[in-house]
Amino acid sequence: MNTAREIMTADPRCVRTDGTAADAARLMAEQGVGALPLCGPDDKIKGVVTDRDLVVKVVAQGRDAGTFPAGDLNQAEAVTIGADDPLEEVMTTMSRHGVKRLPVIDGSRLVGMITLSDVARSLPGSRTGELVDALSR
Repeated sequence: MNTAREIMTADPRCVRTDGTAADAARLMAEQGVGALPLCGPDDKIKGVVTDRDLVVKVVAQGRDAGTFPAGDLNQAEAVTIGADDPLEEVMTTMSRHGVKRLPVIDGSRLVGMITLSDVARSLPGSRTGELVDALSR
């Protein structure tokens, strides 16, 4: 069975906690992605910022994205997966935490990102449906 390392997108760019929501939006646009890992000054993963976070927590609240701290978009706990963890563990982690994107770490170093699409491409159709169903609840 595949490991996280085999299906991840390698070398993701991080939004820094001391950056702004506008920085996050620009980086998402440049990379053509809807989510980015959030990293602290210590380069450790702090969470994931999504385009939905930007809309709900910044734009819809009438806040200035140019001054709103990216670190304030952080979740309570960063959910990650180890680079050598099997695909089954990726699916279990996504289901358990209700996330569609997972930062992949090797030790404490960010090495990639896995999305629901990455998982779907690696699984037989029925297993993909199970994961999508679990995340839709």
